[in-house]
Amino acid sequence: MRIACIHQGYELYGSDRSFAESVEALRSGYPDAEIEVVLPRSGPIVDLLTPHATRIVFEPLWVLRRKAFLRLLTVDAARLPLAVLRAARRLAGFDLVYVNTSVIVDYALAARFYPGKAIFHIHEIPEGLALKVLGGLFGWSHSELIFNSNATSRTFGDPKSIPTHVIYNGVEGPAAPEPVTYDGSRPLRVLMLGRINRIKGQEVLLDAITGMDPAMRSRLQVRIVGSAFESDEPERELQRRIDTLGLGERVDLQPFDADPSDHYRWADIVVIPSRRPESLGRVAIEAMAWGRPPVASAIGGLTEVVEDGKTGWTVPPGNVDALRRRLETIIADPRPLGEMAIAGRRRYENLFSKHAVAERITAAVAANLARRRRRPAASLSDERRGRAP
Repeated sequence: MRIACIHQGYELYGSDRSFAESVEALRSGYPDAEIEVVLPRSGPIVDLLTPHATRIVFEPLWVLRRKAFLRLLTVDAARLPLAVLRAARRLAGFDLVYVNTSVIVDYALAARFYPGKAIFHIHEIPEGLALKVLGGLFGWSHSELIFNSNATSRTFGDPKSIPTHVIYNGVEGPAAPEPVTYDGSRPLRVLMLGRINRIKGQEVLLDAITGMDPAMRSRLQVRIVGSAFESDEPERELQRRIDTLGLGERVDLQPFDADPSDHYRWADIVVIPSRRPESLGRVAIEAMAWGRPPVASAIGGLTEVVEDGKTGWTVPPGNVDALRRRLETIIADPRPLGEMAIAGRRRYENLFSKHAVAERITAAVAANLARRRRRPAASLSDERRGRAP
């Protein structure tokens, strides 16, 4: 059994951790398999993958990124044929190719000629032109799709002509949640984790804090943890905004941390004020695993993670006043935190724990292999030769 696992990242953000957990699930389900992992470069994710991969190789991938869209269609277009050829060779040589995220274009193009061999695990909710391009790619490839939420599935239209699944991301949480200690006698500790960009909504949280009266603002402490992608300018800009708003005593900006455990232990609640749709919301899941009720934007897959008023709260995306009022209510009456922490942990264990999700991923792979074994001999012969039947 030969399985190739393809990922466009190399850090330890949400999609990177989800990929590592999928590779671990495949190793658990197929302990004797040869598992080759393909990354664009080395990085922190390698340490998570090494125990489960037979080997890790680094090679260029043709990845659709919004900021580099024009460059991809012009200067980088010359690289695409070679990238597709590399993808085709791997598809020809492996029993299954698992591709994490929808934006790896070379594998989507090559998969058309190897029916059934590729499974794309989609973790994004693209918009506008990106959605049209990616939707067209999957219409072309006829690849099997795993969506990480119903919101993601609805975005792509859940094509009926190919096998699809909705499988939530599995998250490795602590063995037990941390105790709830906030009772209003000290400042409320508010944590925000995530990349620094306008999508994640760091400025929404800052504006909500700024809108509080000074007495209420003095009753909270905020920690924002994260870095920008391949540039530190957004971090410097965010720090300037904190200083300009006079929030230096209330808000502590810290760089990305590969192990956020200490941040969750410190926190009382976790805020996810995303401005654009999250495909699921890993930070909200981790918050519930740690017993830290999330306050999340009511958008995208976050509404499938957080049960408003039961395991946390949701607020309209980008609504500064709604977020401010929610924080003020928690400060004024922290009594619901204990019950929400218990309910959130229970929801995490039932739907989002690593072991629960691993079973679903390996079941999807087993079903894929069984379908292909039942395929007529002529079709299998065409597939081996790298031609669509």
